Amino acid sequence: MSRLRTYFLTGFIITAPLAITIYLIWTFIEWVDSWVIPYIPAVYNPDTYLPVHIPGFGLLAAIITITIVGFLTANFIGKSIVSWGEEILNRMPVVRNLYSGLKQIFETVLSDQSASFQEVGLVEYPRNGLWAVVFIATETRGEVDKTLKDRKVKTVSVFLPTTPNPTSGFLLFVPEKDVIRLKMTVEEGAKLVISAGLVAPDENQRRLKELADQARKNGQPTENPLKALFLPHEENIRKKDGGKRRK
Repeated sequence: MSRLRTYFLTGFIITAPLAITIYLIWTFIEWVDSWVIPYIPAVYNPDTYLPVHIPGFGLLAAIITITIVGFLTANFIGKSIVSWGEEILNRMPVVRNLYSGLKQIFETVLSDQSASFQEVGLVEYPRNGLWAVVFIATETRGEVDKTLKDRKVKTVSVFLPTTPNPTSGFLLFVPEKDVIRLKMTVEEGAKLVISAGLVAPDENQRRLKELADQARKNGQPTENPLKALFLPHEENIRKKDGGKRRK
């Protein structure tokens, strides 16, 4: 029974994430199809001619439509039309706040510029002696920065996520000297927050990745990056043995 329980838990660990991932992708595709397909003329809908439903056709049509809209708005005439439409929206009291806020969020998230979180750090929160994981955004800007500079304090803007939902949290302006910067990536930090500390970054894996990336940049072979982790140990052995490796 102990072996059967171990086999079951092992299989569950393997299949559960895969099943949930497939379910979420399938649900997203069906959700997009339910919104887009009703607007597609029946003559262009493959479901009209085929005996079975083709999932993902609405998603494909949405991607093509969005790409065409982006192409049309990239020229002078398209930009003029968009600017004219935004001017109309800016005259509507409630709509302008909603539209401008959503536009700024999407521009920040989808921008090719490095405007997203780049580092993970630790700050003492909610009191001294307790440490919380934060995502470092950038140096404090605008009126907040000017006000704090009058107090001779250099601060950084950090986002303190909540567990297990990192999409909500608090915006904090913390003195730069009080932030401890970590080597983990933003993705590793997000996993740490979502799992409530159960999934911690692997230092060895990060070290191997850094060694492989450095060797690739220098044009060196990366057949055995693990060897570099043991080089200091091997050098100490050579010194103790007078230059001879211990068997």
